[in-house]
Amino acid sequence: MSDLGQVDYLVIGGGPAGLQAGYFLEKNGRDYLIVEQSNAPGAFFTRFPRHRTLISSNKVHTGWSDPEMRLRVDWNSLLSDGGPLFTTYSPRYFPPAGDFVRYLADFARTQGLHIRFNTRVVRIARSQGGPFAATDQHGNVVRARRVIVATGVSQPYIPPIEGAEEAERYDTVTVDPADFTDQRVLIIGRGNSAFETADNLIETAAVIHVAGPGSLKLAWRTHFVGHLRAVNNNFLDTYQLKSQNAVLDGDILRIARKPDGTYVVSVKFSRVAEVVKDIPYDRVVLATGFRFDASMFDDDCRPDLVIKDRFPRLTNEWESVNVPDLYFAGTITQSLDFKKSTSGFIHGFRYGVKALSRILERRYHDREWPHTALPAAAGAVSEAVVARVNRTSALWQLFGFLGDAVLVGTDGEVRYCDEVPVAHLHEAVTRGEFGSLASYFTVTLEYGADHDQVDPFDVTVSRTPQQDTSGLDARYLHPVVRQFLPDGTGKPVAEHHITENLENEWDDPDVHVGPLRSFLGSRLSVGDDLSAGGKLAAPPA
Repeated sequence: MSDLGQVDYLVIGGGPAGLQAGYFLEKNGRDYLIVEQSNAPGAFFTRFPRHRTLISSNKVHTGWSDPEMRLRVDWNSLLSDGGPLFTTYSPRYFPPAGDFVRYLADFARTQGLHIRFNTRVVRIARSQGGPFAATDQHGNVVRARRVIVATGVSQPYIPPIEGAEEAERYDTVTVDPADFTDQRVLIIGRGNSAFETADNLIETAAVIHVAGPGSLKLAWRTHFVGHLRAVNNNFLDTYQLKSQNAVLDGDILRIARKPDGTYVVSVKFSRVAEVVKDIPYDRVVLATGFRFDASMFDDDCRPDLVIKDRFPRLTNEWESVNVPDLYFAGTITQSLDFKKSTSGFIHGFRYGVKALSRILERRYHDREWPHTALPAAAGAVSEAVVARVNRTSALWQLFGFLGDAVLVGTDGEVRYCDEVPVAHLHEAVTRGEFGSLASYFTVTLEYGADHDQVDPFDVTVSRTPQQDTSGLDARYLHPVVRQFLPDGTGKPVAEHHITENLENEWDDPDVHVGPLRSFLGSRLSVGDDLSAGGKLAAPPA
């Protein structure tokens, strides 16, 4: 055993989240080390997705020269000042996974990140609130004041189904379609890995059933990219056009393997009450997702888990709820916006890691959240809001979760802070971390209420700005401005929706800018000026 010394920050995992965390630690001049169990960054992507094509958008040709706006349709690049962008590695909209592995290696090298490869942490201990002690597979120990876990969801999630251990698994099953020729195949799961697997077998398998509880959810309707994407839903055609395949809506009760290696699976169907049917299959494949592996933690610093023990339970600062100074980054942080926004994906969590770095800088290094001072007038504030919503990639990608904050001090000064996690903002204001405030506003991009209940291609529910100039009925992505008092409730006292726009350009003087300025003028003070004492206008009755 060798003691390798102590660092302020130990980042565990050299995938995209770990590299993104390392980038900001490096940029801020912090004492840190990244440890990665393989011999290169991004080892996960050398195996997954199994069929070697990413479904994260890589739109190279945008017509935009602004790099910030280009990040709206670049779902793979990490954030950096002048670092490599993934869009230069592949022209394909759905690129090969191998290209992403090359990109991550180049990112780590060009940014000069401190990484120790071939280092697998097997134990993390902590005694009496002291530094963490991380032991690797060779017995070497690194001590750290703070730990950022960025290991991803590295273990398959096995659902509590009787006989599930008899099934094959998505992470190990053969991907050669010829191995399934003329076979009856059941794929258990309702996500993209399940349908990716099914689509791969359409030409060879005799019958394919994809099964899972609840209604199938399509990403184009829910706007959650973890739901079934169009690139993987070719299988639905073969179901609805009666080509021997089907989606089974129901619960898998048990999986029984027969002596000849085939299966009988008991399915309780959702659409027909209490009907259970035993169905024969040649192959059964579990494609039920992945989970966080907490086995490396000793009992004295083991983080609580949530959502069927698949993810760590987190505060709104990405810190473990029960282990101080233990933070998380990347896809394992999705419990904070589970199936609502994009923390589970690179194009979302890259901004989450940026916000985490700012939280760490404020908490441990006494640095304020970056901000811009604005004239205390509705016109200036509305101009700042309009400029941001028409350009930002962070609020666009991590919609409803990140927001810009307009802070109105009791002294009448106005500060504009960008990309603050909204839930964290409310708590930080209550703790006084943003100073003494008369009120504050959030600026977010959001889909409208019940947007996932509407078929986006049903023209009977379409609207025009003339029908809804308030934006309140908008279901597509649009800016929302809310006002709060620093009373600890986190409940808005006023709310304004900027009308949605097909091209996402919210700058029309009459439709977008004018109504926003009127709203801010009525909420900031009497008139258009805060200079006279900075008093808050009374909320409407």
